[in-house]
Amino acid sequence: MDYKVFTGARIFDGDRFHEDSALVVGNGRIHAITGANDVPDNAETIRLNGGVLAPGFIDAQVNGGGGRMLNDEPSPDSMYMIAAGHRPYGTTSVLPTLITDVAAATMAAIEAAVEAVKTNRGVIGLHLEGPHLAPARKGAHLAELMRPVEDSDVKTFIRAREAIGTLLITMAAEQVTERQVQALSEGGVIISLGHSDSTTEAANARFDAGARGVTHLFNAMSQMGHRAPGLVGAAIDHPAAWCGIIADGHHVEPTALRIALRAKRGEGRLFFVTDAMSLVGTDLPSFTLNGRTVYRTKGGYCSKLTLDDGTLAGSDVDMISTIRYGVNFLELPLAEALRMATSYPARFLRLADRGHLTPGTRADLVHINDGIEVTETWISGQPSA
Repeated sequence: MDYKVFTGARIFDGDRFHEDSALVVGNGRIHAITGANDVPDNAETIRLNGGVLAPGFIDAQVNGGGGRMLNDEPSPDSMYMIAAGHRPYGTTSVLPTLITDVAAATMAAIEAAVEAVKTNRGVIGLHLEGPHLAPARKGAHLAELMRPVEDSDVKTFIRAREAIGTLLITMAAEQVTERQVQALSEGGVIISLGHSDSTTEAANARFDAGARGVTHLFNAMSQMGHRAPGLVGAAIDHPAAWCGIIADGHHVEPTALRIALRAKRGEGRLFFVTDAMSLVGTDLPSFTLNGRTVYRTKGGYCSKLTLDDGTLAGSDVDMISTIRYGVNFLELPLAEALRMATSYPARFLRLADRGHLTPGTRADLVHINDGIEVTETWISGQPSA
C-alpha cells in the first residue's frame, strides 16, 4: 500500500485534538494517527505549517454556490459546480438542496443525485426542502407550490432514497402524518421538520415517529413561548432531535443560539449548515430565485441576502466562516465548533465513513491556520482542485 503522512499540524479527529502526531493515509482512507516519528517507511510526507488538520466539513443544506442554484438546473453538473464552489471553504461533502419547486424539478433533482453520488466529487445525496412545507411559514419559498404529503410521495421518496443513498427531506409537521413519518424513516429517508407552525405536541409526535431533527432552528418555525414552546421548544427539548443552525449574524441573534446550545439535551446536537445560495464564491450582486430577484447587501459578519420585501432568502455564508462565528460569537471552543461541521452532521446524516479521522474512514481533509482560515482540502487523500 502507498502511504501519505501528514505532519506539522495539530490533528482533530472529529472528537478531540492529537498533539505531536501524524496522520497516515492509504488508498484514500485513514490508516492511523501515530506519533510524529512513528510513520511507515518510504511514505510520501506532507508537511503542514502549524494550524489544524481536521475532517472535511459536511454541509447538509446547500442551495447553491459558485454562481449556480440547484433550482436553476437540477443536474449533476449543477451539483458538481455547487460542491466545487464550497470546497475552498473546507466543505468536502455537500447535500445539494432543492428549494420548493414544481414536481418536474423535484424528479430532475432526484435523477441528478442518483448520478452525482456515483462520482467522487463531494456530492453525498440530496436535500429536498419542500414542497411539503407550511404556507404560514413560507420564508422565501413559494406558498402556492406547497402541499401535504400523499402516500404516493412516500413510495417515491423511499425508492429515491434506495437509489441515492442519503435523502434528507424538510417537511412541516402540518403537512405529514405520524404514519407517513414512520414509513419514510423506516425506509431510510431522513425527515427534518421545518417551515412549520407546528405545536409542541405535534412536533414531538413526529420526532417520536422517526423525524430526525429540524431545519435551520429558529427560522421559519413556531417560536418558543412559556406556555406554547412551539417547534423551537420541542426541538431543543426532545432528546433525539438534531438541529441545523445558520450562524451568519443575520438569521439568528447570537444570544438565542448560545441559549439553545446550552439548553439542548440528549443525543441530538446543534450543527452548522450554511443554507448557502449561488453567490458564495462569487462577486455577483444578485441572483434570481423562482422569478424573484435576491439582493446581496454587504455589512455585518457577512453579506445579507433578501427579497424586495426584506425577507431573508438563504445565506451568503460558507462553512469556515460559521466555525469562526461559533468561536468568536457563540463562546464555543474550537473543538466544539469543528464537531458542529464534521462529526455532528455526519451522525445526523448517518454517514459512518466520514466526519471522523478513524481507521477506514475517507481521507476527506481540511487544513486550517491559526486564524481559522482554510489553506487546503483533500478528497480521498487527493488535493482538491
